[in-house]
Order: sequence, then structure tokens, then C-alpha cells
Amino acid sequence: MIVELHNRVATLTIDREAKLNALDYPTIDAMLAALDRFETDHSIRVVIVTGAGRKAFSAGADIPALAASIGNGPEHAMRDIVRRGQALTCRIEEYPKPVIVAVNGLAYGAGCEITEAAPLALAAEHATFAKPEITLGFPPPFGGTQRLPRHIGRKHALEMILTGEPIPATRAAELGLINDVVPADDLLPAAQELAARMIRHAPSAVAACLRAVTRGINLPIDEGLAVEAAAFAATVATDGVHNGLRRFLDSRHDSGVVTR
Repeated sequence: MIVELHNRVATLTIDREAKLNALDYPTIDAMLAALDRFETDHSIRVVIVTGAGRKAFSAGADIPALAASIGNGPEHAMRDIVRRGQALTCRIEEYPKPVIVAVNGLAYGAGCEITEAAPLALAAEHATFAKPEITLGFPPPFGGTQRLPRHIGRKHALEMILTGEPIPATRAAELGLINDVVPADDLLPAAQELAARMIRHAPSAVAACLRAVTRGINLPIDEGLAVEAAAFAATVATDGVHNGLRRFLDSRHDSGVVTR
């Protein structure tokens, strides 16, 4: 795992290029530990996750490690694979700072599930996405059966899950799995530019928006509105609100427009 810090952005690079950035257990644990560190570091405002090289963002879980855990029985498989993998995707999904996935190549299995969990995702033009777990005889275990239908709809998700066949980045964008497709050379600059557009806003407001959307999206509208109201209330006493209102009112006054 490579960690780079620049302009209040932390970039996590999955560094197993020879293995197509497959996620072995130490890599997953390192990603979780890095996210824990970044959460309490107020100098870091956005996290970008990408993969080393240009072939793969991540080909998914490390198959030899996965096979060994499965060979040790259901208890080991649940502990090593499901709990660890779902802990990572849930951490990314619920993270209080924006996480942008920059998909620099194939995103298969767990690589696709990380993309599903992240609130924002960009992909290089040559990137592809797939859910090949069915070819190994089991369903996606890192949350893919739950998040993918919520992103792209039940029928499109089941087509990917039940066939295991890849889709190109352009199709992923059409379905809503990712935000945009960019040339490979522009991928990280585009992710950094997107990060900069969010960093200019108050951290408390960004965290409140993330919390409201993530928690409310799967609730009935009345419950979701309650989540939104609580997120708003949590920001009212913050400096971000007072500074934002002051800037707005000052700009209106300077322009000659009277507000009251």
C-alpha cells in the first residue's frame, strides 16, 4: 500500500501490480488502518483510492488466500473473507470524508465492490467492471449483492452477478455505477480536481451531507427526512455555517443588494 499526502488529499494506491492489485488480507487490513488514521487527521479532507499501474484497479480478492480460508471451513471463511471484506466496504461507504475511487483498469469482484461502496468514482476509458464470483461458485461476499442493485437496479445488477461478464467504463457510467469516464492520463488529475471542488466547503457540511445521503438513501422518505433534519441541526452551531452565511451576506451587501 502506497500512501501519498498532497493538498489536503490522501491517495491510497493498492500496490500489488504483479497480482493485478488483488486484495490479500494484509492489504485489506492496511487500507482499514489508513482510513482510521485519516479520519482523525484534520489536515486530510478527501481520500482517493486507486491501483498501481494501468491494467487493474483491483482484480478482486486474492484467490489463493481465499481458497485457503474456504478450505478451513465456513467459520474461517466467514471470519477471514466476509467479515473483513464487508468491514472495508462499509468503512468506505460510511466514511465521514469523501472517498473518490479512481479506477485505473479492471475492477473485478472486490474491486467492483469497493467502487460500489465509495460515494464517488471516476474511471479511465479502458477500465472494465465485473462480478466474476459466480464462476468460482459463490455470490459476491463484500456487499456486492446489496449495493450493486441499489446503484444500477435489480435487473442490470443480476445480469452482471449471474453472468460474471465485464462491462466497459462507458456502460458503468450510463448505469450510474461511476460518475464519469476520463482518458487514462487524466484520471488522477480529474480525481484531484474533483477533490478540490469539495475541499473548498466546510468539513462539517461535507460530513453532514455524506451522512444524510448514505443513511437516508435506503429508508422510507419520512425516516430519510428525519436523518436530513438531524444532519442539518448538527451543523447549525458550527463555524462553517456562520462563516458561509457571513460571506454570502457580505457579498450581497457589496453588490448593492439589500438583504433582510
